[in-house]
Amino acid sequence: MSGEDCDPMDRGENDGQKPDKMFTLKKWNAVAMWSWDVECDTCAICRVQVMDACLRCQGESKKDSYGKQDCVVVWGECNHSFHFCCMSLWVKQNNRCPLCQQEWSIQRMGK
Repeated sequence: MSGEDCDPMDRGENDGQKPDKMFTLKKWNAVAMWSWDVECDTCAICRVQVMDACLRCQGESKKDSYGKQDCVVVWGECNHSFHFCCMSLWVKQNNRCPLCQQEWSIQRMGK
């Protein structure tokens, strides 16, 4: 076998040509996961995960435009998170965070 018959990739040469593709990706099924950016993922008032609807919203069957339970999460200045429904009832009786007793002030709200 002469040197001309060898594959250029075997010799480390490619004479300026692109090498053949090793494989072609035919299909790719990507999967993504997400979660709330919280220290604790459970509402301390109703004991339901903040990603799920609170007990009140589940009972009233509140739904958003996509047919999912519509329940907003609220974060305080102390970075503790609760369902908005739960916290709105809580602050009527006590204007302090249920976990750290810091005066309650809303930092942000989101779904």
